[in-house]
Amino acid sequence: MIALDGVFVPAATPFDPVTGEVDTVALRANLRAWFSHPIRGVVMGGSTGEAVLLDEDERLTLLEAARDVVPGDRLLVAGTGAESTRATIRRTREAADRGADAVLVQPPAFYRGAMTPERLRVHYLALADASPVPVILYQVPLRFSTLEFETGLIVELANHGNIVGMKDSRGSLELLGDIASAAPRGFQLLVGTGARLFAALEVGAVGGILGVANLVPGESAGIVEAVKAGNPVAAGRLQERVAPLHDGIVGAFGVPGVKRALDMLGMHGGMPRAPLGPAPEKAAVRIRELLEAAGVLARVS
Repeated sequence: MIALDGVFVPAATPFDPVTGEVDTVALRANLRAWFSHPIRGVVMGGSTGEAVLLDEDERLTLLEAARDVVPGDRLLVAGTGAESTRATIRRTREAADRGADAVLVQPPAFYRGAMTPERLRVHYLALADASPVPVILYQVPLRFSTLEFETGLIVELANHGNIVGMKDSRGSLELLGDIASAAPRGFQLLVGTGARLFAALEVGAVGGILGVANLVPGESAGIVEAVKAGNPVAAGRLQERVAPLHDGIVGAFGVPGVKRALDMLGMHGGMPRAPLGPAPEKAAVRIRELLEAAGVLARVS
């Protein structure tokens, strides 16, 4: 069983400012910086990585670039969800061929009215049977054009030996607790809300895939480490530092905000890909204030 306990960085995708192509040199520099902290791994092709704006070959290029940098004791997870079962299986096999240790798969939602629990069950079981690597379900934030997994369906899918966990980005501790109570032993829950990581761990999560971990990987991972060590006071203090960055940057400004913050931290953020635009200057002022309040800008020489 692959162990997902810890914090994953859903890596932002840097683009060359002149050509607009993916910048693998900048990506590898970011990865080395993140892996200097005790994160569990990275996700390539996630929501924070602008996956829906990437070409198919770019997804594979990013995976190959990341595989060169990800240490052997950490995990490389690939986002491979597509609208058809056929395409999802193809993406998953290609990701495994490029060295992905697991895949993170959101539900097909374009024909959301037709995506009954039964159709989703058929989709995910076909994927799990065909996938060379473990599958992680992805409950995408409901503000996106997506659908919501029923708890009963999650529990049913969790009984498949190749479906090892779920990222739940709904932000509801009640729903998370319901899944943790009903799912089979060993099914691993990750959250997508950096402001509630500590609380999620208390109700049964094992970690998170956190957009805010692009900016504070050490503090984010430290919350999990403190809980494992039986030190809730330390975990709470770290959560108090991380939460405003999640709420004020990731939640308020999305990918453009994360990228602007990365630039301020001396890392590689850059411009989002159109049709996304950059964070406006008014937002940049607020982002800088939040980074300063968290004490992370002082690290930048």
